[in-house]
Amino acid sequence: MNAPHELHARRPFRVGVLDQSPVISGSSPADAVRETVYLAQMAEDLGFYRYWLAEHHSMSALADPCPEILLARVGAATRTIRIGTGGVMLPYYSPLKIAEVFRMLDALYPDRIDLGVGRAPGGDMRTAQAMANGQYLATENFPQQVLDVRGFMAGDLPPEHPFARVRAMPSGATMPQLWMLGSSDYGGLLAAQLGVRFAFAHFISAQGGDAVGRAYRERFQPSESLAAPHSAVCVFVICAPTHAEAERLAACIDLRRLHMARGIDAPVPSIAEAEQHVYDSRERAYVESQRPRMIHGDPGEVREKLALLRERFEADELLVLTITGDYATRRLSYKLVAEAFDLTAQAPLPA
Repeated sequence: MNAPHELHARRPFRVGVLDQSPVISGSSPADAVRETVYLAQMAEDLGFYRYWLAEHHSMSALADPCPEILLARVGAATRTIRIGTGGVMLPYYSPLKIAEVFRMLDALYPDRIDLGVGRAPGGDMRTAQAMANGQYLATENFPQQVLDVRGFMAGDLPPEHPFARVRAMPSGATMPQLWMLGSSDYGGLLAAQLGVRFAFAHFISAQGGDAVGRAYRERFQPSESLAAPHSAVCVFVICAPTHAEAERLAACIDLRRLHMARGIDAPVPSIAEAEQHVYDSRERAYVESQRPRMIHGDPGEVREKLALLRERFEADELLVLTITGDYATRRLSYKLVAEAFDLTAQAPLPA
């Protein structure tokens, strides 16, 4: 009999994209949105399996507060790649409205839509309260909200549910894939309990995620929508032709993370800005402490590190998040990752 890790290694190596629509210094938020659409088309051509958009609010460095709207544009610009959210910040919204939005997207792009949901604020707490009209409660009703979204989308709310007779339109034969997003054991255990797919945000928390992923698989309870556990790990990656070039590009993210730690609301630093910054010893220690959240290097290094990370997490898929100091090197990084894993050989044929 084959060992479990041997069977896992034979699964298709699916790699997707998580796009935060970064605003790089010298560009505008509109430029960032256009770049997202372009990158989605490129990712499809390169053989990436999924393309997810993230939700963030009131941040100068990230341009997308409403991924469900941008998703419709990305769907129109692509043909076969799965598209979705990584994710919708569910505490802000009505489960019925989210179900309606994603049923509409599924009607437009059948069998291509993913609904990833999370409970993080996607911004600072002042913005979270403004988004929720002063009533932001991140976890109080979150599990029931997830159940309600799934029930509305599937049309199978329990008979005793107060809104059991309410239908989320447009109804149809297909349904979006529901994913739980998380960077702690809370999300993993809830996904296991509810029987939904789970994506761990390694780019947020580099410690303990493998244990969370294993616990999800071990405690998974099958549901009507998902018979067996299915997980992904979302990783920050910078891939360049050489390790030295990847290190140069990583300096932009070092400075970006330092800005975030200091509460500086600014676009992603350019390469020139990153090279000009002189770190003191405390700053250097801080950015070094954040480096485990990133995988960077030449294509061979990146492939090896990602393959090992996937095995450690026992994950079915990888989602790659890349931000650099300009859009051209960001695109090149994704291209090199796709070539390293020969993703075009796995890509579906156009309908």
